[in-house]
Amino acid sequence: MKCIIIDDEKMARVITRTLCNQVSDLIVVEEFTSAIQAIKFLNENSVDLIFLDIHMPDFNGLDFIKTLKDPPKIILTTSDPQFAIEAFEYDFIIDYLLKPLELTRFKKAIEKAQKKTLTNVSSSAKATKDSENDFYVNIDRRLIKIDLPSIYLIEAKGDYINIKTEDKNYTVHSTLKKIEEKLPESLFLKVHRSYIINIKKIIDIEDNSVLIKRDVVPVSRSKRPELMKRLDLL
Repeated sequence: MKCIIIDDEKMARVITRTLCNQVSDLIVVEEFTSAIQAIKFLNENSVDLIFLDIHMPDFNGLDFIKTLKDPPKIILTTSDPQFAIEAFEYDFIIDYLLKPLELTRFKKAIEKAQKKTLTNVSSSAKATKDSENDFYVNIDRRLIKIDLPSIYLIEAKGDYINIKTEDKNYTVHSTLKKIEEKLPESLFLKVHRSYIINIKKIIDIEDNSVLIKRDVVPVSRSKRPELMKRLDLL
């Protein structure tokens, strides 16, 4: 597994690298003294595992986690146990190691990461299928799973989007463009600069608007031909 170390303390990085060198499956490709440096690296490179210190100046470990679009497995390293409960709300966080790091405990954390990798590989076909039917949103530091077919409307409101489903509405700090990239084209269409609709949920179409549930959604002139093309017309 390719890994990186993020820690502002030099001795902590040395200890983590030394422990990594004692595990044959680990390759340390880079070290960083700040999360900002790591973000720049990850924008152009991929890794399997991150050793991440929580307490760092300016930009702490949990803030860093929230910036990751497709997070790899993460093992937190810290001298502070108070963030453990919050940290494990993220399913990609494998373990929480308290400093000073100890080899036996370190190896157990790596074993967890390896088992997670094997589980992901063995169920890759199922995961691919499932990914077409659901995705996760980050709300109040919780990852909430949303069933994609249950979404009937997504509306942009400033720096937030409102996701409306059959059962509940979710307000998420994101952009319409970002969420559009995660949605299957077979179900969803952006019909206006502020709206994405589930075309399977359309009740009625009239002039330049569609009715979905009780919401009347405007359709821009440029998007209307694509909408009509996507519908199953008799």
